Amino acid sequence: MDWNAIALLVAASMNAGTVLAIAGLGLLINERAGIVNLGAEGMMLVAAIAGFATAVHTGSDWLAFAAGAGAGALLAAAFGVLVIWFNTNQYASGLALSLFGAGFSAFAGVRYTQEKLSQRARFEIPGLADLPVLGPALFKHHPMVYLAIALTLALAWFLYRSRGGLVLRAVGESPEAAHALGYPVRRLRLLAVVCGGALCGLAGAYISVVYTPLWVEGMIAGKGWIALALTTFATWRPARVLLGAYLFGGVTMLQFHLQGQGVQIASQLLTMLPYLATIVVLVLISRNPTWIRINMPASLGKPFHPGS
Repeated sequence: MDWNAIALLVAASMNAGTVLAIAGLGLLINERAGIVNLGAEGMMLVAAIAGFATAVHTGSDWLAFAAGAGAGALLAAAFGVLVIWFNTNQYASGLALSLFGAGFSAFAGVRYTQEKLSQRARFEIPGLADLPVLGPALFKHHPMVYLAIALTLALAWFLYRSRGGLVLRAVGESPEAAHALGYPVRRLRLLAVVCGGALCGLAGAYISVVYTPLWVEGMIAGKGWIALALTTFATWRPARVLLGAYLFGGVTMLQFHLQGQGVQIASQLLTMLPYLATIVVLVLISRNPTWIRINMPASLGKPFHPGS
């Protein structure tokens, strides 16, 4: 057994899963507040070009992450105003946002297709990075990988151990009851949508600035949709989002691992693996609708009209 190859596969899976984890946590916040945002793909694309352009002009990865998060938050805010105050259809508005993001990012990114970022810095945790097998697998990642884990723990604590999390879940379960108790349901929903958009934007910027790093039209390649499916797969629980993200990340990286091992499988079939895994998981989950209904926020996707 080649432990070094396994360590590299684990490291690559965590890196790939970080994108899905951050975006999935953002969408989980949205859905816990009762809002379905199908525009994750578009937000991530716009954030990817915003982050990449910022990195090209400033040379700062952290400013690039901030630009990506800001772009995602801005688009999410526009989406939130439409669906929360103007009561547009959440599903149609989300699809429109996704289409807008794809078109706008392609237009804005034309001049950046040939741009290259400077050499990426290498990160490692002193002492732990030198451990055999575990060091390369777990302790030589970009700080954003560990931030995704910290975000998962923080969100789990917030949702189940804080008053604010209780209020957020109440808004997603019964906005009428929360409104009757005096909570500003629409403003809370907008705040949740903006926070979720910022995390989707952060994930998009991570792809173009660190994970790739370059700009190519349509480079998100369905990761926004996988993150959306991941929230259902995880039954709207942060820890399960992280584990599911690593699972899907592992399936994505498995194709390269198998190719490196000389396995004679058509590359097109290997490329299909992450999306095939998504479909299989959703089919298996849908066989038990009661389980989904028990865990799903009761008012997910339903508009709220104060005073109606």
